Amino acid sequence: MKQIIILLVSATAFCCTGFDKTVKPVLSTAEDSMRFIVPANFPPPVYQFTSNPVTDAGFALGKRLFYDTLLSRDKSISCGNCHQSFAAFANLDHATSHGVDFCFGTRNAPALFNMAWQKEFMWDGGVKHIEFSPLNALTNNCEMANSLDTIVQRLKNSAVYLRLFTAAFGSREINSQRMLRALAQFTSMLISANSKYDKHVRNEPGGIFNREEEEGYALFKQHCNQCHTEPLFTDLSYRNNGLDEYSEDPGRDTITNNEADRGKFRVPSLRNIMFTPPYMHDGRFTRLEEVFTHYISGVKRNPVLDAVFVQPNGKNGLALSAAERKRIHAFLNTLSDSAFVKDGRFAE
Repeated sequence: MKQIIILLVSATAFCCTGFDKTVKPVLSTAEDSMRFIVPANFPPPVYQFTSNPVTDAGFALGKRLFYDTLLSRDKSISCGNCHQSFAAFANLDHATSHGVDFCFGTRNAPALFNMAWQKEFMWDGGVKHIEFSPLNALTNNCEMANSLDTIVQRLKNSAVYLRLFTAAFGSREINSQRMLRALAQFTSMLISANSKYDKHVRNEPGGIFNREEEEGYALFKQHCNQCHTEPLFTDLSYRNNGLDEYSEDPGRDTITNNEADRGKFRVPSLRNIMFTPPYMHDGRFTRLEEVFTHYISGVKRNPVLDAVFVQPNGKNGLALSAAERKRIHAFLNTLSDSAFVKDGRFAE
């Protein structure tokens, strides 16, 4: 998907609750204020919040926009249709995204969480900023199929949105920049950092691994951590993992126009992987067991196959026994953040 570039209208500066750099558990928030809080085991975020700090009113507006079908051309779908809170904001059981007019996309809707730590978005990295990340879904003919001008006009015609934008930004002005910044306030707060794994590394109650999980963690660091790097469980790189001998989807090549990037896709986070089937950029695997099988015996050699999938003996894939696979699976279970998927602040 080509990166979409737009001219954003300047927004009126406003004063509100600032970015809280205090290191605290992620679900600890002020009684009357939404605050972005960095988990103790996380690095500083990429998104700086300087010109768009999270506030109660901004978050509420962003959430309303995220779940409003008004944003799609025929008013039939919202962002929340493809990004479901109970599935860690992925699209449960749907291989690819479904848009207006029953249009089926070509790529799986990625899970949305820990977005403030990302410098690029989409499977091919075609969007470079969290505030621009909704643009493809809003304007793509096979997704919400709308235009920014139409969306802004609809919002201006709504008494509810006039009130919400005034509360969030201090005046009745509604423009695309304010809309995208409100959405960013909501999506930046989708922080998943309260799994058993997180409690384990922070030495918190509920974080004691059993023997199988501990052994799986060791195996994970040996075989998987190079791509799925802690604590985000992605190194945010683009790799060809041998799904096809020749990828019909150009992947990263769509952005770079470099044949060496054909079939390379963003390394997804393994956090909440139990909540987010199907898997891969095109949702071809419905069960995690299929993913293991692919990496052990299904990796296909192609000219741009990533070197991590080539063993010293020249064989493709990862050398894992059935017992090791079971242990890694047990560890992956510890990455499930039930508190996140059940958090009422984020649900529709």
